[in-house]
Amino acid sequence: ARALPSSPMAALFRRSCTLTLRSIASMRSKHTLPDLPYDYDALEPAISTEIMRLHHSKHHATYVNNLNVAEEKLAEAVAKNDVETEISLQPALKFNGGGHINHTIFWTNLCSSGSTDPQGDLLEAINRDFGSLENLKTALSAKTVAVQGSGWGWLGYNRTGERLELAACANQDPLEPTTGLVPLLGIDVWEHAYYLQYKNVRPDYVNAIWSVVDWANVAERFAAARAN
Repeated sequence: ARALPSSPMAALFRRSCTLTLRSIASMRSKHTLPDLPYDYDALEPAISTEIMRLHHSKHHATYVNNLNVAEEKLAEAVAKNDVETEISLQPALKFNGGGHINHTIFWTNLCSSGSTDPQGDLLEAINRDFGSLENLKTALSAKTVAVQGSGWGWLGYNRTGERLELAACANQDPLEPTTGLVPLLGIDVWEHAYYLQYKNVRPDYVNAIWSVVDWANVAERFAAARAN
């Protein structure tokens, strides 16, 4: 990594920068695990209580903790002008940051009994871009089930084309930075999201999740995406 010249003044300046960055990092709010808008058993029988508890309190929490650690290391690397370390931290930032972003959306996309079917502008857009709600469900289910390994299936909004589109992202790659689509509805197909209940039958899990989709939340996201 490129270092500052090794003079007493340079060393003092470097130490000052390091302490300043550490101070800023410690003062700024760290990422925290969001509370669920429902109890762990609220999505039964579509998603079991055990899965929800582990998924939220263990898996999502790990992404949050690791993201905070990576950001602290990044602040130290920037203070030291350690470009190599800054670059080496990018995968951890992407993976854990994406995991935090994706799950934060996912929890709000779901509700205890599922909301009523989409209505208004969202329903009009679905009918225009997919032909019907059932066509959307079929297409997104197929794309999500087909994800190789771990990843996510998404319904997103293309601001440029002003239309709804489907996408699949590997691992914890976040939708908007990866594809440019604004995330509206995500389906997590990492095995920790369903294996304890559905074993290796991913299609059954994906089919079941439609019963707890909060279309009101999806509609709110759609309205916000169009407004911005």
